[in-house]
Amino acid sequence: MKRHNLTAIAITLSAAVIASACSSKEKESAEAAGNIHEEELPVVEIQSVYDQQVPQINEYTATVEAFKTNNISTSTPNRIKDILVDVGSRVSKGQRVVVLDDVNIEQLRVRLENSKREYDRALRLLEIGGGTQQTVDQLKTELDATNRQYANLMENTVLVSPISGVVTQRNYDPGDMTGTQPILTIEQMQPVKVMVNISESDFTKIRQGKKVQVKCDVYGDETFSGTVHLIHPSIDSATRTFVTEITIANADNRIRPGMFARVFIDFGTQEHVVVPDRAVVKQSGSGNKYIYVYNPRTGTVSYNKVELGRRIDNTYEVLSGVNNGDAVVIAGQSRLADGVKVNLNK
Repeated sequence: MKRHNLTAIAITLSAAVIASACSSKEKESAEAAGNIHEEELPVVEIQSVYDQQVPQINEYTATVEAFKTNNISTSTPNRIKDILVDVGSRVSKGQRVVVLDDVNIEQLRVRLENSKREYDRALRLLEIGGGTQQTVDQLKTELDATNRQYANLMENTVLVSPISGVVTQRNYDPGDMTGTQPILTIEQMQPVKVMVNISESDFTKIRQGKKVQVKCDVYGDETFSGTVHLIHPSIDSATRTFVTEITIANADNRIRPGMFARVFIDFGTQEHVVVPDRAVVKQSGSGNKYIYVYNPRTGTVSYNKVELGRRIDNTYEVLSGVNNGDAVVIAGQSRLADGVKVNLNK
């Protein structure tokens, strides 16, 4: 009997030891599984971002144009007697540039003198009662028409430049008959101008006389001073922009029409969140951009679509999608998705 009891006790103790060992192993396995699960969470690096005063300097691209362009031509066809300038010649306002055939001027001058004598004779006859008012009026009309024709012919015999500038095109030689093309093209290059399309949201921020900065690609980072010369009063309903004309003094004639220019207009500053460029994720196949924002209460990240403003060195201005004080993910985005729980890289 005693031996039987000892055997039973030994079996019971053995079972208890085995059960305890199993329980300990299960607990260790559960803890290990938990550790493995915890280690499998994406590890990210975050950075808090805040509002800053961001300079609102907009860049526009444009092609340089002459301030004024004049095409020298005649109102009636005529033979060119002489061209007094050539491409590249600098001319002054009022300078003679083209001489045309004047063979018809003498004939028209004689007609003009005859018309004047007939009109004066008719006027004297009317005064002494020997003529009619109708005849006087008719002769006066003819005299005025001949006067205009003579003045027009005189104006179109010796052509002058209406502006000071440079001859940029010549289409004929002496002896040619004038045609549809202008004889010469003269462009005013002091100043030159650029035309830029500005968003209607900035319509109230720009004023005539405002100073701007201009760079021409051919001169690298060299900056030229420009001035807002003219603001077009209407806004294009299709593009929601308005045209602004900017002039550049160009005293040294280094800037030429046709050059590619970049115009920088300073609209002051605005307070916006600024984030590191590493935080921005570009969605493949679209122009959309996103930033992962970390929620410390839940330990998860949200996938926020953002509107970016200006790039400032290695940061971006954020116009919407991220708030002041948010913690944004700046490393480890490859394994993330909206709502995913993460570990922080400490």
